Amino acid sequence: MQDAFTPEDLIACYRRGVFPMADSRDDEGVFLIDPQRRGVLPLEAFRLPTRLARTVRSSRYDVRTNTAFAEVVALCAQSAPDREDTWINPTIETLYSQLHQSGQAHSVECWQDGALVGGLYGVSLGGAFFGESMFSRGRDASKVALVHLVARLKVGGYRLLDCQFVTDHLSQFGVVEIPRAEYHRRLAHALETTGDFARFSGEPQAALQAISQAS
Repeated sequence: MQDAFTPEDLIACYRRGVFPMADSRDDEGVFLIDPQRRGVLPLEAFRLPTRLARTVRSSRYDVRTNTAFAEVVALCAQSAPDREDTWINPTIETLYSQLHQSGQAHSVECWQDGALVGGLYGVSLGGAFFGESMFSRGRDASKVALVHLVARLKVGGYRLLDCQFVTDHLSQFGVVEIPRAEYHRRLAHALETTGDFARFSGEPQAALQAISQAS
């Protein structure tokens, strides 16, 4: 990307099905990815493990949205035992913070005893949500955030949850890999509508009810 790359340019990239990454946390450059196969999570087929449902119901975590967006991105960018380096560099942090300020990027956060212990962030565009990254510093915290995200998207009328790639962590929830052409077809369909990220109440029981309901 050139230095003049703007948040508006980034939104245009999402509209045509590509997204940014960096080679490493310390690499200032950013490049665009258009994978031949894309990971998506069908909202109507989300799989909720029984133990995780109990955790959500227990209200172990206080789940909030958009109260600490920059902190969520920064924690996603940190190294962890299962990932020594990440693709989130300062350029990406700045771009997504600007998108958040314009209401186009959101965070779902898990708090415990006043500390931010897990969460995720992504971009909302039409009826599509593009999940970017997640982190966890508490048991199942990122998973609880994902449950609340899926519930929020279902209640808000979204049609697509883009996960970019299939991982072992995500596959347990029903993430599937589809060809590029099929992804672009689903994306075009999702962009025909407008999702409402704020419609969901955020209550744990409401999250479980939303996920159990057929789309």
